[in-house]
Parts: sequence; structure tokens; C-alpha cells
Amino acid sequence: MAETAAGVGRFKTNYAVERKIEPFYKGGKAQLDQTGQHLFCVCGTRVNILEVASGAVLRSLEQEDQEDITAFDLSPDNEVLVTASRALLLAQWAWQEGSVTRLWKAIHTAPVATMAFDPTSTLLATGGCDGAVRVWDIVRHYGTHHFRGSPGVVHLVAFHPDPTRLLLFSSATDAAIRVWSLQDRSCLAVLTAHYSAVTSLAFSADGHTMLSSGRDKICIIWDLQSCQATRTVPVFESVEAAVLLPEEPVSQLGVKSPGLYFLTAGDQGPGSHLLLPATPQFAGYSEEVLDVRFLGPEDSHVVVASNSPCLKVFELQTSACQILHGHTDIVLALDVFRKGWLFASCAKDQSVRIWRMNKAGQVMCVAQGSGHTHSVGTVCCSRLKESFLVTGSQDCTVKLWPLPKALLSKNTAPDNGPILLQAQTTQRCHDKDINSVAIAPNDKLLATGSQDRTAKLWALPQCQLLGVFSGHRRGLWCVQFSPMDQVLATASADGTIKLWALQDFSCLKTFEGHDASVLKVAFVSRGTQLLSSGSDGLVKLWTIKNNECVRTLDAHEDKVWGLHCSRLDDHALTGASDSRVILWKDVTEAEQAEEQARQEEQVVRQQELDNLLHEKRYLRALGLAISLDRPHTVLTVIQAIRRDPEACEKLEATMLRLRRDQKEALLRFCVTWNTNSRHCHEAQAVLGVLLRREAPEELLAYEGVRAALEALLPYTERHFQRLSRTLQAAAFLDFLWHNMKLPVPAAAPTPWETHKGALP
Repeated sequence: MAETAAGVGRFKTNYAVERKIEPFYKGGKAQLDQTGQHLFCVCGTRVNILEVASGAVLRSLEQEDQEDITAFDLSPDNEVLVTASRALLLAQWAWQEGSVTRLWKAIHTAPVATMAFDPTSTLLATGGCDGAVRVWDIVRHYGTHHFRGSPGVVHLVAFHPDPTRLLLFSSATDAAIRVWSLQDRSCLAVLTAHYSAVTSLAFSADGHTMLSSGRDKICIIWDLQSCQATRTVPVFESVEAAVLLPEEPVSQLGVKSPGLYFLTAGDQGPGSHLLLPATPQFAGYSEEVLDVRFLGPEDSHVVVASNSPCLKVFELQTSACQILHGHTDIVLALDVFRKGWLFASCAKDQSVRIWRMNKAGQVMCVAQGSGHTHSVGTVCCSRLKESFLVTGSQDCTVKLWPLPKALLSKNTAPDNGPILLQAQTTQRCHDKDINSVAIAPNDKLLATGSQDRTAKLWALPQCQLLGVFSGHRRGLWCVQFSPMDQVLATASADGTIKLWALQDFSCLKTFEGHDASVLKVAFVSRGTQLLSSGSDGLVKLWTIKNNECVRTLDAHEDKVWGLHCSRLDDHALTGASDSRVILWKDVTEAEQAEEQARQEEQVVRQQELDNLLHEKRYLRALGLAISLDRPHTVLTVIQAIRRDPEACEKLEATMLRLRRDQKEALLRFCVTWNTNSRHCHEAQAVLGVLLRREAPEELLAYEGVRAALEALLPYTERHFQRLSRTLQAAAFLDFLWHNMKLPVPAAAPTPWETHKGALP
């Protein structure tokens, strides 16, 4: 395979998470504070606080019991938030600091299903799954009332807006509304007119009229003085909430004459006859993310296909979300045309749709096509021009759809709705589901990957078979052309990625490293590296030249179905079954620059250290060596100090002038030195100073001191035993030396003496 010169030396080494689009709301209650700047909503065990302006999650509050939050409410003065968990505990929060100020038992025998503050922010009512209603004094910290008599779950409680009336309203499984008197501690009335769950209560400005809404598709107006229903209004949809409007004209909402008007929100959205002012829209839960793509010429937006017929388009800067309706079944795959304004989606509804984003970021459907007989699981847009797209389906066929000229010449959708696409070519390609299609950079070749374990190469536009890539042991999830070379990458359920030569269909390389199916693969670094994602929740970066897995990115907890790289090749986008969409930033250059700066700083510090040792400025030298966090360098300094004729005094005086964190570091280093008999003397010298000159309570306060002592003890005992044996051996040698009595040998006679003795 040819290697591009531009790619040499520019390999990526790492990506870092730049931001996450995570689940922050899974249904249930959502509440704005009085300023409209913060939105509170429940997501499992947490209450998330969003900044409305940016859509960012400012804080997540989770109770100590880590159980699911079943109810919460924010006081009218914005000061106090109370949450209830499945563990039957109530927590009172100073939410702006994120701290719990009080925790107490709910006393309910089943989880709290609803709660509400009174207008003075001093009383809190809780309704339980046990049918009980309780009232708590939040300021004085005690329970004030306990009301029984509601059958089943109490799912709605509300105080009368006039605090002097001391009235509490509740509704339970029987769809009746009960009116409780806090003064008399009794039930004043039971209002029965709804025949399905009551979802909200709203009060008029004078406090004499109440509006109730229900899932029985009606709203009822009540006279609270007589406790009678005065009017029933059919709204023809299940109503989740209703709001009374001020009793004066509101021209923005189409209210031109005074009277009693109200807004409803139901299963079909806000009342269709009302024009509501534009507000930010946030998507709190993406379910299982199946595909993701960057949108816009500057990659300013991302489009997400989740386990839903709707698409979500997020603006990365603000997190504002558009929900795109059109498909009638789950959207399975996405692709975007080269300029970034047009993109395509395909779905289980056997159709393909084309969408256009305008310069304001608004998206609409501009074309649609149908013709497949099963789910359309993969789509790919032409690479050179916005001229055609290809879809692959469970019906084992691919279709080529030309884009009508009318679609390309207009900047807005046609007045009569999306243009109908007509397939130019239909080709049966495989014997099993087609999981992936890819168009070559020159728009002349098509690759298909199938559950039948093969990939195939086709000539466009007629879809003539050119060859088959065989070698994977299980089905293929993704095929991708190299942007620079005559090479195809395939990702398979057998856990491998393979590179194939387009000329002879031979396998050039195999990459093994994922522990499960490889779901997506993409070329990066001008075709010299690969990014892959798998069922193991991992994203891996590979260098093709040496088959090396350079980095494994672990931020998802489930199958990573979606993977897309930005135009500038500096970001990657992933989406997974854990409902997370993660934006990754290429941090190679930043890390290399940081490493180079670190190395340069190390050289400078090492030179400074050598100068300090030469000048015998031991305190500065020791402090500098410790700051480098290199035990061997510190050891060198200690050895230099001990070589000084006044070793003990120098070492002790120098160590005693160190800061406590520096002494803690020295103790950590001693653990390392003490494991080696050559360096144990320095370790013991340092320990000796610390044990002699530091108070026991000071030593015990050192960070990690217990673990350090546990590590020091066995080696110290071993060194002591070795030295003891050496001393014993030395003493024995000394004893032998002094006690051995060697006989002095007699001097042999010299030849002269011998000769002399022979004379007469």
C-alpha cells in the first residue's frame, strides 16, 4: 500500500473528551426557577440543574442513598430544593452550593410520588404511594399534618395560592380532588367530576376559581366557594398541564377580549390554536444512539439518530436541539453530503429522506424516497458532488437515488412538501442483510458489507460486480474507502478490521484488539491511521504502517454504533447505546507541545540542580530534586550530601528546613530506595532523621504514612538481619585473628655458617 508523504510524522496519538451530550432528563416533572434561568429535572438518581441560556448541566444533585429520585420541588423563593428518594428519605438542599442541609425520613410507608411548597416557602406537602398526605414545616424541621383517606397513590398536591386560607388540595388514583383544611385538620370537600387521572391544578388571581386538567381529555373550572364544577371544557387530547392566563387581553397569544382563558399542554404538544413565543428546546434523553454525524460547513451542529423515528439536531455551541419529524419508524443510519448543508437518513419504515439545514441552523425535509421492501439500514452520500446517494437494506438490495436538479437549485423546501426521489438503479448484492455501503472518493465505486461475511466492490452507476472480499469469519458491520489509497477497510463481528487492495481483492492487513464486534471504522490522518468503535464500548486508534493500536478511548459504557470525523480531522464524534454522544478532540499536538516543554524544563532544572550541588547549596538542591518528582535524582542529592565530611549534620539540618509536603515525598522515595541493598543506607539515614526529629503525632499526620511504614518494615528487617550476619562474621574473623598463635619458624643456617661449622 502506498504511503502518503503528507501523513508521515503526523500520526495522531490521542483524543480527549471535549464535551458530552448525556441523558439529563428521562421524563416526569421539570420545573423552572422564578427567574427562568434554571431548569430542574429528574434523571434516575439525580436532579439535574440546567442553565436555560446554554443548555449546559450546571450541577447534578444525588442523595447519599443513591436511590432513584421519586419527587422534588423548588420553593417559590428559589432558596430551597427538596428531593425524595425511593429509600423513603427526604433531602433539603442549598442547591446553589450543591450541599444537603437536612436529611430526614419521610415516614410514608411507600415512596413519595409528589410534593409541593406553599406560597410562603415554609410548608411542604408530600403525597405518597401509600395514599397518605403529609405536611412539613421546613423552617422548624417537624411534621405538622398527616391526612389519610385517599385511595391508592397520591400523585398531585397543591397549596391554595392565598396563604391565609390554609387549604391543601390533593388527587389520587380515584381521580377525585380532595380539599384539606390545615386549620381544622380535616377534609373539607371531595370534588368528583374527572374520570381519569388529574394532572394539574391552577388558580385564578382572586383565588375563587380553580382549573383542573386530566387525562380524560377535559378541563374543569371549579368555584372554590361552593366547591362545585361550573364548566367542563373538552380539549380532545390527554392534558398533562394547564395554565390560567391573566384576565386581560394578551395579543401575543391571540386573546383579544377580557375573560377566563387557559393554555393546555397534552400528548400532541401545546394547544394548536395558540402561537407560543420561541423558546430553547432541549432533548434530555436520546435512548440508544444508532448513528451520529457532523453538520454544517464548519461542523457547527451534530445530528443524532436514536432508537426513535425522530432525529435530533444539536447546535454544539448552545446545546439547543431541534426535533425532526418525518420518519414513521426507527431511524437506523445517517450520512452527510460534502458541503455539510444536506444530509440523508434511512429507517425501518423502508424509506430514505434528505434534509437541508439553512444558514440559521433550521432543518427541514426536502426529499423522500421509498421502494425497499424491508428496513433500510445504511445510506451513503456521493463524495464529489451533491449528485446521488446509495441505500442498502435488509431486502439484500442496494438502490442508487439521483438528486433532482430542483432540489439542488432551491435553498428552501418546495411549497408542496418534500420532492419524491426515484431510484435509478436497484441491484441485489448479497444473500443476507446489507449492513454498510460506502462510495469511493471519485464516486465511481461502491462497496457493500453484509451479514453474509463478505464485502463486494461494484462499478457505479450501473452496480456491476467487480470483485468479492472474503476472509472475515462473521458478518460485516462497516466498509470504508481510504481517502488517499486504493484500499478498503472492513469491520466485522469477528472482532477484527481488515484492509484490502482494490486491484486484486487481497487482504493487506488485519487489526486485532477489540474484544467484541467492530461496528464502525473511519480513516484519519490522511489515510495513514484508523479509528474504530466496537460493541465493547471502546474506540481505538490504529496506525496502519505498523498495525499498532496507538490509543484506546474508554468513555462509553455500551455498544458504540456511531462514529464520524470532522472535516478538519481534528475532532471525532461517537454515539452509543448508553445514550451518550461524545465529541472528541485530537490533542496530539497539544500533548506533544506539552511534552516538549516538559522535557526542556527538565533539562533546565537538571542543569540548575548540577550547579546547586557544585555550589553545595544542598537545601535548594534537595527542594528542586523533590519538585522534579524523580526518586533517583533525589537519591543523587542525598548521596552528595552524605559524601560531605559533615554528613549527618548537613543532612539533618537540610531535611528539617523542608516543607511538610517535601518530607512526605521523601518518605515515599525512601520506600523505593529501601528495596535495594545498595541504596538502603540513604533510605535509613533519611528515616533516622525523621524518626528522631519529628514528633510522632506529626509523622502520623503525613499523607500515606501507614502504607509507607508497612512497605518499609519488611525490607528494613531484612537489611538489619543481613548487617547482623555481617557483623557476626566480622567479629568471628577478629576473634580468630587475635587468638591464633602461629609458631615462629627457626631460621635456616646460612651456607657460610654450615661451612664454618665444618672447620676443625
